[in-house]
Amino acid sequence: MAISFENALGVHPQALALRERRSEVLAANLANADTPNYKARDLDFQSILKNQMPNNDRSLERTHALHLQPSHMQLSAQMLYRNPQQASLDGNTVEDHIEQSKYAENSVQYQASLTFLNGKFSGLMSAIRGE
Repeated sequence: MAISFENALGVHPQALALRERRSEVLAANLANADTPNYKARDLDFQSILKNQMPNNDRSLERTHALHLQPSHMQLSAQMLYRNPQQASLDGNTVEDHIEQSKYAENSVQYQASLTFLNGKFSGLMSAIRGE
């Protein structure tokens, strides 16, 4: 009997990849905190993950070899601009304290996804060993 990793691991691999991408976006915001007219961006994690769920009603089918794989995450559509709480005179919308807190929050959630994946793999290993 073959093991379906997609069923066994659930949403955690997609969440981990999405958290990684979000950390890149937040790091870019922090790196451009002093760039005039730079607009802070973020990912809408919930909507992207909801669209990536395998039990989503919209089933995608690959009908041609040159088509993209259905599991490819469409991140650019869910990239949002952050509205600043206090506008900057140079047009930059990055607020260091907001970006740092979002980055720290994302880091904790990334670690949680890793912990969940580790638990799933431990469970699979126990099942394989017959424990």
